[in-house]
Amino acid sequence: MTDHVPLAERVLILTPLGRDSQIALKILNEAGYAGLVVPNLGALCAELELGAGLMLMAAEALRGPELETLIQHLEQQPAWSDLPIVLLTHHGGQEQGPPSRLSSLLGNVTFLERPFHPATMVSLVSAALRGRRRQYEARDRLIDLSESERRLQSTLETLEQQVEERTAQLRHNEEALRQSQKMEAVGQLTGGIAHDFNNMLTGIIGSLELLRRRLARGRTEDLDSLIDLGVTSANRAAGLTHRLLAFSRRQSLDPKAVQMNTLVLSMGELLQRSLNESIQLEMRLDDDLWVAEADPNQLESALLNLVINARDAMPEGGKLVVETRNQVLHRDFTEAYSNLEPGDYVMLSVTDNGSGMPQSVVSRAFDPFFTTKPIGQGTGLGLSMIYGFSKQSRGHVSIDSEVDQGTTVKLYLPRFTGEEIKLPVSDTLQAPYAMAGETVLIVEDDPAVRVLVSAVLSELGYAFVEASDADAAMPILNSSQRIDLLISDVGLPGMNGRQLAEVGRQYRPGLKVLFITGYAEHAAVRGGFLDSGMQMITKPFTFDLLTAKVREMINS
Repeated sequence: MTDHVPLAERVLILTPLGRDSQIALKILNEAGYAGLVVPNLGALCAELELGAGLMLMAAEALRGPELETLIQHLEQQPAWSDLPIVLLTHHGGQEQGPPSRLSSLLGNVTFLERPFHPATMVSLVSAALRGRRRQYEARDRLIDLSESERRLQSTLETLEQQVEERTAQLRHNEEALRQSQKMEAVGQLTGGIAHDFNNMLTGIIGSLELLRRRLARGRTEDLDSLIDLGVTSANRAAGLTHRLLAFSRRQSLDPKAVQMNTLVLSMGELLQRSLNESIQLEMRLDDDLWVAEADPNQLESALLNLVINARDAMPEGGKLVVETRNQVLHRDFTEAYSNLEPGDYVMLSVTDNGSGMPQSVVSRAFDPFFTTKPIGQGTGLGLSMIYGFSKQSRGHVSIDSEVDQGTTVKLYLPRFTGEEIKLPVSDTLQAPYAMAGETVLIVEDDPAVRVLVSAVLSELGYAFVEASDADAAMPILNSSQRIDLLISDVGLPGMNGRQLAEVGRQYRPGLKVLFITGYAEHAAVRGGFLDSGMQMITKPFTFDLLTAKVREMINS
């Protein structure tokens, strides 16, 4: 019988005295149960390692040093296991009493008093084995649960890995798209710059080449027209770089208190001349308008650009409204824009009832070199310049447009909160010629610019000293050489022009400084960059402006 029953179902029998073992084995076999008689506790523990469904033991077998081994085996059972034991006792034996020490040591014990009826033993064994089978079922369910948990954990790990891979792929795709869009924007920008600059350089180089050829042949007639052509092309190139700096928020601004109504009214005649007779210009100016903080020159340029754009949107005529208004921008609006703070703003808007724009055009309107005008009728930098000017001024610009209904562009500039300073009006009619001995220190790393500035000042009678960088200029500043004015480029190699001015004023307190700059990130906003006795002009500049500034600063 034992050959056909799993080891985990068998009954291990240990009754060392008499014939109890053989009788018990016979009764179990007749009842259909498999059993195995073992001679002692050592053999019993060895068989337990292989598996058992029940132990049938005589109380007198629980003696000797091997009892401790059995107790340890029972204590180390898995959590699902509670091996049943049928313990054969004598009538009135101490083993079956409630306080029995064996009960606490052996655990799941049922006592059977000898002599016993075979049916009683079979009943006890049957009940014990049924309980043991339920333990095996619990074990199998635990194994299934553990396996399910393992599979679930494996599935979760697989899903997590797939999510990470997908996220990485999406991030890569997003980065690739962003890079593609960036390269497209750079391509559009560089293409527009190359196109416009090539046209301008053709005018400059071509006029200079013709001048050289005519002078080589001794022809001096009609040279003024060639000179005018070259200067016009150069000025257009200067205007292009200025607009690019405005778009990138790197232009040199001079923010101050601006009475916007006064500025708009002063431009009224210019704006009217810029429009067709078929366009009606209306101004709606708030009488209680706050004072704005902005660079007035750039504000004038922005307003003129907006009016010209509105004019071009109304080829058949229409109505153009220039409006000013106080505006409080709350956090629920400003939080969508990184550089915009809640507070008081002065709003300037230009509205037309022209052709309007679809949303696809509005979304790209501020992109540099993007234009819907025919080739040759627009650079696509007007709105991008206004966008850069607004952001650099800590303001905002928006476009509302509807096809065939018209367009409104609103420019928001921060309210001025400081104290207005009335600057003295310089005598612009004063001759720029030098007084006796007046000397200018010119610090410029570009040899061509340095030579031209020196030449024009020399023609006006100024003495000058030249230096190519700050290292060469410092010994001059620390000498007894007369210096009435320092003219310095901002972007010098090594120590920059602003740092040189600081050192120069340590040697010569009150030294007057005129900065010239083509691009200076730290000079993008003049406030905080220029101290008293300092001014700045932007390259390229006319020599009339340069000499007027030199005369004005030395006189001041």
